[in-house]
Amino acid sequence: MEENGPKLLGASYKDPISSFGLFHEFSVQNQEVYWKLVLKELSIKFVREPKTILDASDKSMKGGSWFPGAVLNIAECCLLPWPSQNRTDDSMAIVWRDEGFGDYPVNRMSLKELRTQVMTVANALDTMFRKGDRIAIDMPMTCNAVIVYLAIILGGFVVVGIADSFAPQEIGNRMRVAKAKAIFTQDFIIRGGKKFPLYSRVMEGTSAKTIVIPATGDSLGVTPRNGDMSWKDFLSRAAGRSSMYSPVYQSADALINILFSSGTTGEPKVIPWTQLCPIRCAADTWAHLDLRPKDVDLWPTNLGWVMGPIQIFSCFLNGATLALYHGSPLGRGFCKFVQDARVSVLGSVPSLVKSWKAGNLTKGLDWTKIRVLATTGEASDIDDNLWLSSRTCYKPIVECCGGTELASSYIQGRLLQPQAFGAFSGPSMSTGFVILDEQGNPYPDDLPCSGEVGLFPLYFGATNRLLNADHDKVYFDGMPIYRGRQLRRHGDIIQRTVGGYYIVQGRADDTMNLGGIKTSSVEIERVCNGADEGLLETAAVSIKPSGGGPEQLAILAVLKDGSTTCDANLLKSKFQRAIQKNLNPLFKVSY
Repeated sequence: MEENGPKLLGASYKDPISSFGLFHEFSVQNQEVYWKLVLKELSIKFVREPKTILDASDKSMKGGSWFPGAVLNIAECCLLPWPSQNRTDDSMAIVWRDEGFGDYPVNRMSLKELRTQVMTVANALDTMFRKGDRIAIDMPMTCNAVIVYLAIILGGFVVVGIADSFAPQEIGNRMRVAKAKAIFTQDFIIRGGKKFPLYSRVMEGTSAKTIVIPATGDSLGVTPRNGDMSWKDFLSRAAGRSSMYSPVYQSADALINILFSSGTTGEPKVIPWTQLCPIRCAADTWAHLDLRPKDVDLWPTNLGWVMGPIQIFSCFLNGATLALYHGSPLGRGFCKFVQDARVSVLGSVPSLVKSWKAGNLTKGLDWTKIRVLATTGEASDIDDNLWLSSRTCYKPIVECCGGTELASSYIQGRLLQPQAFGAFSGPSMSTGFVILDEQGNPYPDDLPCSGEVGLFPLYFGATNRLLNADHDKVYFDGMPIYRGRQLRRHGDIIQRTVGGYYIVQGRADDTMNLGGIKTSSVEIERVCNGADEGLLETAAVSIKPSGGGPEQLAILAVLKDGSTTCDANLLKSKFQRAIQKNLNPLFKVSY
């Protein structure tokens, strides 16, 4: 703002704080100018420059056409030295630690080492797959997972992200709807000192070719089935090939990653990420979290959720170091890693913070290197936020709320404006929205109110298609016209408070948020209906605690006529077992 405010805003510009609202409005009204400025901040290398930033002339393309004519490989952009960020081959790309090794120094990988390993994996992929093939990753977010992720994109293949918590049926469902040819996984997951089987779940869920990586050491703790292969055997396929690798360059709107979001019909929405999406999430992290070159950024997540890819691209396109903890983020070991890795930007979900606070897991640890905190996934508890901020000498906590199909947060905290725990400062940079009343009419922009949010459709990085549903029907049908363009549906009910803060109050559809994971009531009811033969029907609802904080799951059950009286606690445990076995063990039945 100091560099560009005076020339963009003219005499109305005063300083970054008092002129922030004007600058945000400028970014919404002049997206071409804003995104041209932001591109200079990120390590984006075009093999062919875009003809323009935005072409909004074709009204049938409701979200416009972004970077038409541009050609690049976004994984290559993550792996190159970048002088303006002082990023060299010797710069630290990743720091990590395995659970249980808290007394050992953190492990470090330079940019050159990362690039070499990514190229080795890409070479091995070329011996087995054809360009454009879809290859899944279902494993914790480890160094190897990140290497495989970047290698798939570098080689012109497509990543299919599957969360490592899913039950076999859900793994198989995602493999099927994404048309994945193969899958990378681990033999086990190490969490809290215990080993949990993962490969066996993948085997049960899909017959696709599986490459199995050992959770610890070099040797597998399982025997691969016929047709599957160990990580060691997979890497050996690159032997004898050139140590260098020529990236596959594609248009900016080429598919690189398939992710999933809860579908209100029970089948997950298959969401395509293009090469535009990484640019959007890296830009928002730069603008809202002030992520800088040499920062160490840690956000416990998974490549099956949108935060996994966001974390990778935000770090590498901004010249920051990616911090990874191979283990449970719920323990003291994770909190000590935050200290030892000298983390400067720490992201979390409110449920994690609640655990750290309850166990007093940061006692005696130095978290003062943290400059910025961030949170997403579910509603924050204000007392927990106050506790978290106090661990870092009261650094700000940036609230983020967005969606997989947006590749970013549409509403966020901003470091140039006052923060309020549990609330959002306003729309993210270049994002415009209105709040609609029950008749679909927008409330005035300065009025405290509550209603469904309608996003301005020219939203850089947002999807313009779904792979298994009608995109227009899902995101645009029935939405009002505003300033000559149809608004985009997101599905959140939000409140604008006195003072201009925002609070997300829930969903307009039947999607709920459990432990930071969006899921549809239909998905939960499908597995609960078969939990007991005396059940006629179930309804899954989420309840917001009176004091704020994460949603809780309640199951309402109707028994068949003539069935014996059922013990509510027994039924609750049956629902919990059915959900853990058939859907996701992270979902907890509260009532």
